[in-house]
Amino acid sequence: MSSILIKNGLVINENQEFHADIYIENGFITEINKNGISRNADKTIDAEGKWVMPGVIDDQVHFREPGLTHKAEIYTEAKAAVAGGTTSFMEMPNTNPQAVTQEELAKKYARAAACSVGNYSFFMGGTNDNIDEILRTDQKNVCGIKLFMGSSTGNMLVDNETTLRAVFSQTPMLIATHCEDETTIRKNTAEYVARYGDDIPFSAHPEIRSTEACLISSQLAQGLAKEYNSRLHILHISTADEVALFDNKTPLKEKRITAEVCVHHLTFNASHYETKGSLIKCNPAIKYESDQKALWYALNNNYFDIIATDHAPHTWEEKQGKYMQAPSGLPLVQHSLQLMLEHAKMGKITRNKVVEKMSHAVADCFNIEKRGYLREGYWADIVIVNPETEVEVKKDNILYKCGWSPLEGEIFTTAIEHTIVSGHLAYSNGKFDKSKWGERLTFEIK
Repeated sequence: MSSILIKNGLVINENQEFHADIYIENGFITEINKNGISRNADKTIDAEGKWVMPGVIDDQVHFREPGLTHKAEIYTEAKAAVAGGTTSFMEMPNTNPQAVTQEELAKKYARAAACSVGNYSFFMGGTNDNIDEILRTDQKNVCGIKLFMGSSTGNMLVDNETTLRAVFSQTPMLIATHCEDETTIRKNTAEYVARYGDDIPFSAHPEIRSTEACLISSQLAQGLAKEYNSRLHILHISTADEVALFDNKTPLKEKRITAEVCVHHLTFNASHYETKGSLIKCNPAIKYESDQKALWYALNNNYFDIIATDHAPHTWEEKQGKYMQAPSGLPLVQHSLQLMLEHAKMGKITRNKVVEKMSHAVADCFNIEKRGYLREGYWADIVIVNPETEVEVKKDNILYKCGWSPLEGEIFTTAIEHTIVSGHLAYSNGKFDKSKWGERLTFEIK
């Protein structure tokens, strides 16, 4: 593997900012030097005036392969991720067939090894009757167990109390949960169908998939985790009421219960349904401005540990249906870092906090081996950002297979110029080098 020398960049890493050179060899960072590095390399990148940051690790994406590849593929969505500075992803099991057996899970890993320009891991999915398969999961080589404690894309609702107790009491692995109470959602849906028939407004989505539905389910997951001392990670928190469930005093590496917030819940609120409609319909729902403000507070004060995307593409045609027909989910992985850096420029968060929540903390939360930081001896997963270039999100630069984004028309004042994945310059100024695929993530067992 070729060597790379990054010169003169502003390194943003571990709550510090300093100018330094970085030397990469055989996939790993071998030297970080504030006084400069004079060694020759196969490739030198002049990062003068640029930000050099650890690559984003997105712990929640849906790349739709196998079975739903009219929406997305591992190949296309991994390219979009890398173009946006995301060097590693963890993908969800609600594909077709679902990744709820070891055999199907292995097929997804084999597919990624053959086509993913980014580093990868895949969750093992839980159902009401696959506890034996769950317990066979390799803790060293699989990021975690995913439970849909509320129905979402795909039919993987886990609502059997015996099953839930078995998973929480027996698996040593991280359990990632989608928390929405199905009984509450069905009741709310029936009320809105009775009121509106087939013309339910999209603005009703946060009432149908309500705060109550989220809180009931999150409390259930938290209660089980505390009862069995399980390692629980609650995905995509969307309400102000849930913030109090989480701890901002205990250091992340000591927490048994962690939480994440997604970029769309930070960026949009219920006022945007009027213009965005189905394009921001997702589960859990984007809620109200008061919730949005609470999410920002919780993120900046460490109640939330991670920022993710829940990248969930559907075709434009699918999204044009009425409320009950339009599927939930929106594509975001190509633009998550630029979006958060834009929020930082607006003063909502610091850029060091962005790096912490999108890189460092994800590695710590999942115990990922030698990633998430710019450190000597770590894998070289690096993004180089131009902080002074305007980029408009438009159809001709969107790399998602679905071909659209809820951010179209937005102008970012940063550009992703280079993305290095496991020591390989996978993306550079709009061009990909696919001569090497990404690596499978591995995890420390603690």
